[in-house]
Amino acid sequence: MAENIWVLGAAMTKITRYPDQDVIDLAATASIEALADAGVTMADMQVMGMGNMFQAMAGLGQSVQQQIGQTGIPVYNVVNACATGATAVRTVHLSILAGEADMGIAVGCEQMGKMGLLGPGGQSKAEKHVYAPTGRYGSVMGAEGILGTTLMPGVFAQAGQEYAYENGGVGFEQFAKVAEKNHAHSVLNPLAQYQKKFSLEEIMNARMVAYPNTLPMCCPTGDGAAAVVLVSESKLKTLSLEQQRRAVKISASVLTSDPWVERGQVQPDVNTLTRNAAKIAYEKAGIGPKDLDLVELHDCFATAELLHYDNLGLCEPGGAGAFIDSGAPWRDSPGVTVNASGGLLSKGHPIGMTGVAGVFEITTQLRGEAGDRQIEGATVGMAHVIGLGSSCGIHILEKSAA
Repeated sequence: MAENIWVLGAAMTKITRYPDQDVIDLAATASIEALADAGVTMADMQVMGMGNMFQAMAGLGQSVQQQIGQTGIPVYNVVNACATGATAVRTVHLSILAGEADMGIAVGCEQMGKMGLLGPGGQSKAEKHVYAPTGRYGSVMGAEGILGTTLMPGVFAQAGQEYAYENGGVGFEQFAKVAEKNHAHSVLNPLAQYQKKFSLEEIMNARMVAYPNTLPMCCPTGDGAAAVVLVSESKLKTLSLEQQRRAVKISASVLTSDPWVERGQVQPDVNTLTRNAAKIAYEKAGIGPKDLDLVELHDCFATAELLHYDNLGLCEPGGAGAFIDSGAPWRDSPGVTVNASGGLLSKGHPIGMTGVAGVFEITTQLRGEAGDRQIEGATVGMAHVIGLGSSCGIHILEKSAA
């Protein structure tokens, strides 16, 4: 059986806008802080995974090494939509699992500023009214804005509406309650981009972006970076007792893409690949949803979080509406706490950073080092992300018994 892999160090910058720094500065800062947190140096690293979406062709991992130490190690520059950071973690995890390294660093970073809410396809060009089959799918005309949308707010609005149509007890108010919770949680997180409570009424009466998501139900763009140092179990045993005590075990590291579904070319399927990833992750970790103390899940929109309650098995099938109505995912309720960090809705969503930031949050919580936002007694947590295109990354982490 392959040995376990552990998170030895973790760090992240505050998510905000950094007009006086570039993405290399942010990634270097997070990397240096993660190395210091682990009690090691760049000279100890044998592999680097660098996750970034919007400068994916820039050799960013190599540029960051020029700032923090060039040792000739392999660098994997990865991009996988919103799961980019999780893919960087997964890449380092696989290198250690394969025996090619015993320690490595995974970094996720992005500088988005006020980039706005983007879609993978963007708006179609003006129609020429020439109805002849063209393109990969033999379309006779552009469908953007006519038969649907590939823009993020519309995709996740439609996904939420589908869930509400197919399951009882879900409406505008249930989606808004997700945002109410996450904004309330963010008040306790000094690293969050926004730290402001909103009443349910304020959220429901805010400007509508794509029904049922109002503005406070949509994640903001921003700048930031996060990094984690991973280590093999055999190497960990050679380190100090304090390093061993603070290390957090990765019980499962999973990456999936979306399988074919009949309606997938019309509406992106954000559910099946998460359900598949969760099933594999629970089996690998030898646990079930009820064993989780906290989850950082991908709430790019309030509708997305509610869907993933069901996809991750946090509630009964079809019971996401009742789950949020019960208050179960709030930090002061018994059971699993969802997005204690404030989630993407408040913490922010620099795309390449997000997957690593989720692992940082779970690691910090399991160490008991989360300060005012600490979930007392947390021993098992999950970090989940999904990127349209699509990819889903899940990491289940467990507190050290040392």
